[in-house]
Amino acid sequence: MIRVRPPFPSPFYPPPLSPPLVPPSSPSSLSPSLWRLQPTYASCPRPLAEECPASSAPQRRRLWRWPWWRRRRQRSSSGSCQGQPAGPLGGPPASGGAVPRGSMAMNYNAKDEVDGGPPCAPGGTAKTRRPDNTAFKQQRLPAWQPILTAGTVLPIFFIIGLIFIPIGIGIFVTSNNIREIEIDYTGTEPSSPCNKCLSPDVTPCICTVNFTLEKSFEGNVFMYYGLSNFYQNHRRYVKSRDDSQLNGDSSALLNPSKECEPYRRNEDKPIAPCGAIANSMFNDTLELFLIGNDSYPVPIALKKKGIAWWTDKNVKFRNPPGGDNLEERFKGTTKPVNWLKPVYMLDSDPDNNGFINEDFIVWMRTAALPTFRKLYRLIERKSDLHPTLPAGRYSLNITYNYPVHYFDGRKRMILSTISWMGGKNPFLGIAYIAVGSISFLLGVVLLVINHKYRNSSNTADITI
Repeated sequence: MIRVRPPFPSPFYPPPLSPPLVPPSSPSSLSPSLWRLQPTYASCPRPLAEECPASSAPQRRRLWRWPWWRRRRQRSSSGSCQGQPAGPLGGPPASGGAVPRGSMAMNYNAKDEVDGGPPCAPGGTAKTRRPDNTAFKQQRLPAWQPILTAGTVLPIFFIIGLIFIPIGIGIFVTSNNIREIEIDYTGTEPSSPCNKCLSPDVTPCICTVNFTLEKSFEGNVFMYYGLSNFYQNHRRYVKSRDDSQLNGDSSALLNPSKECEPYRRNEDKPIAPCGAIANSMFNDTLELFLIGNDSYPVPIALKKKGIAWWTDKNVKFRNPPGGDNLEERFKGTTKPVNWLKPVYMLDSDPDNNGFINEDFIVWMRTAALPTFRKLYRLIERKSDLHPTLPAGRYSLNITYNYPVHYFDGRKRMILSTISWMGGKNPFLGIAYIAVGSISFLLGVVLLVINHKYRNSSNTADITI
């Protein structure tokens, strides 16, 4: 069915509207109600009434509104000219007097819509989204890009290989010269002398482990205790402490932080030191003896001071202020749940007692991995003529207090010397050797490829 538009007036088919005429006196004015219904002319990209030639016939006016996103942008860009009030409906500012309702200026340009609105009157400053015309924002900064050719890349590969391989060999040899021995005394094996200590009924439990040093240990010897499958890096475990209390704050001593829960209070008294880290402090006692030709073992002097960091000992950890009696300073507090004695009885030496006890300070510095070692004692060299620990038979007496079999952990004692690079660490030397070898091998392969195809007529110059 074809619908024919009648030529006579009808309420359903209103007569077509002719484009309004714009008076020459107001070329840039728009009616507020018709500003969004602007006509466009194919013959005039930015038409003004006096600029369009008389011969250019205007087309039919568009009877549609801009989509909602365009209208929103027009409203957001209203008042874009500083110093001029915006027109109604987010339109351009009114110029002069009122504009007749039937008049409409043909000054719309799609470029103004993209740039944020119509141009401003002389003297106004337009807001725009365009970045500033600077070298940084327009990406005109001077740049340098290397041209990687065979002549520049191959020497770099060979230099890296020639530098890394000798360094890796030196580190690996130095690491192998470090003397180290580990003694596992967990006691889970039935044949272990510490197997009897796994029973909770045997307290205190003392066991002895005998071992032999094949070579002498020169220089200072460090005694460590090692734990396995102990996750000190757990988030709640790491946070379970009160640094203000450990720094000697009297108010924090009697009112610990809530981060210490559930080891904050016990028996209606604040725990000092509070938290899970302090509550799980390592408390085995290790003693070393040399078994010589005589049947009587000779004890090895173990130094218990000087094993903690200086900053921890003198800055981070302090005892509460007060008199000379350390017990009075900790009055009103109680020991942690798993401790055998309170904090003011950790050592008879007043410079190594309380919060400044170095065994306690070393334990409070948490490890990053579940298998770790912590410094326990220091064996100093007494004479340059004699080794610190001569080769021979030794016995390790252990007061077994720290249970680890509940979480399938392991305990061990380590004796080790050090070098200029620290303790025994063969991985660093192996890594240097591996990187240097790979770099040198790649250099040789690229050199062969470059030599083979350099003068080839079918292949251009090789550029990496």
